Amino acid sequence: MNEAALWVKICGATTPDAVAGAIAAGADAVGFVFAPSVRRVTPAQAAQLAAPARGRLRCVAVMQHPQTDEVAQVLAEFRPDVLQTDLQDLAALDLPATLERLPVLRAGREAPASLPPRAVFEGPVSGAGVAPDWAGAVALRLRGVEILLAGGLREANVDAAVRTVRPWGVDVSSGVERAPGIKDMELIARFVAAARAACREG
Repeated sequence: MNEAALWVKICGATTPDAVAGAIAAGADAVGFVFAPSVRRVTPAQAAQLAAPARGRLRCVAVMQHPQTDEVAQVLAEFRPDVLQTDLQDLAALDLPATLERLPVLRAGREAPASLPPRAVFEGPVSGAGVAPDWAGAVALRLRGVEILLAGGLREANVDAAVRTVRPWGVDVSSGVERAPGIKDMELIARFVAAARAACREG
């Protein structure tokens, strides 16, 4: 694999250090959670936190089964580059053509007949810190889906994840935290380095 090809997202940023750590480590994207979670932020908070990352990292709004008014508020106040939510949610939303979509497909559920070209592969519950069955991600990749692998990733297992799944990218949240919802800059740096190394050596 080409090291530069692996896309890395640091998800669930709640502090300036989380964003600074993602930038310093050379991540490609930083995610802000608007679904029920210990990592949940308001659109105004996310906009303030994301300011240093604008133009440097993709700023991702992470939602799940959002209401139309919630999406409108996030778009107006936070102005994300990308909206991430479950695949079935996207069909019901009227989104700007310029907004990138990142659909989520979950382990343990039957894959839809019509697959998106790129998707997050996640466990049944987001933010639980539990790795899903990677075989499901491999099956989707073999059907032509570019996989952003999420769920339970950390420095210790990202090498195995990259070598097994051969994903387009990796997405980490709890695996780079020193406490629930609080990212650690050193853990972010070590995770990104391990992911890049796995991609380069694989």
